[in-house]
Amino acid sequence: MSPRILPAIAAIALVVAGCGSSSATAETTTTAVSTTQSTTTTSEPPPSTSTSGAEATGFPVIVETANGPITIAAWPEHIVSLSPTSTEVLFAIGAGGQVVAVDDQSNYPEEAPTTDLTGFEPNLEAIAGYDADLVILMYDPGEVVAGLEALGIPVIVHPAAWTLEEAYAQIEQVGAATGHAADATELVESMRSDIATIEGATDGAGATYYHELSPDYYTVTSATFVGTLYERLGLTNIADGADPDGYGYPQLSPEHILAEDPSLIFLADTKCCSQDRETIAGRPGWGVLSAVQAGAISELDDDTASRWGPRVVDLFEAIAEAVDSQSDE
Repeated sequence: MSPRILPAIAAIALVVAGCGSSSATAETTTTAVSTTQSTTTTSEPPPSTSTSGAEATGFPVIVETANGPITIAAWPEHIVSLSPTSTEVLFAIGAGGQVVAVDDQSNYPEEAPTTDLTGFEPNLEAIAGYDADLVILMYDPGEVVAGLEALGIPVIVHPAAWTLEEAYAQIEQVGAATGHAADATELVESMRSDIATIEGATDGAGATYYHELSPDYYTVTSATFVGTLYERLGLTNIADGADPDGYGYPQLSPEHILAEDPSLIFLADTKCCSQDRETIAGRPGWGVLSAVQAGAISELDDDTASRWGPRVVDLFEAIAEAVDSQSDE
């Protein structure tokens, strides 16, 4: 197993333990490997025959993914997604009608066919029971990919992205694999444009921040996907010096947070762990923090803050709004 995967899996257990049964932070701390390979096809796809933009006749296709080149023999009609991020991508590019089952953490969009399937311990028999002709996983916990492939079911592994470029690459790969290449490209271009606009209008230079994953002070560093978003806006992460092993998800001490005195606090544990401005202000000694005194505490949507799909634009905008609000003070 990759040394980069081990700390991420450990972080899942720590964060989930801190927040109970929440789905809020599970994907942020899932395995992360590069998925920047390009997407290719075995032939030029014919013009779309579907009003949704799907290219149902452009198969077979070969999609380059994190787990190697995957051949999709025919347009997939029974997709199983065991990744909340991939579920959001599928519906955002118009492939929702092809999705027959999603995992128990996929709570968006509302119409997603949520089941009791899990992406952490996938059940081969249960997946095959949906007559799956394409499965998308967050990571392979053992021999799941090999088992599915032995059943003749193509599998795409899309671990947590480390950068926006990796996230964009995954969206393009899902588009190619499902017959929605044009829709995926359009989505990526829209995301790029929106993020560039927000980035160009926001300057967080000089501001420091603390991003909370759980009430026991697990956080992220600038090396993580979420951390790179803050970095784009010029913010300085108070956790960067407290992660000697480079895991990306250290547990800080209250003393460290108080000593660093962040000017902005972002809570990604509002839904899972009922944290808000009041609970933060009520923590012992936290009343003296600059962020608390200035009211610079942002209550993020846990799910949006833990996924790297289409709604990353919403997260980026929420961070930028917090920066702008502080600048206006």
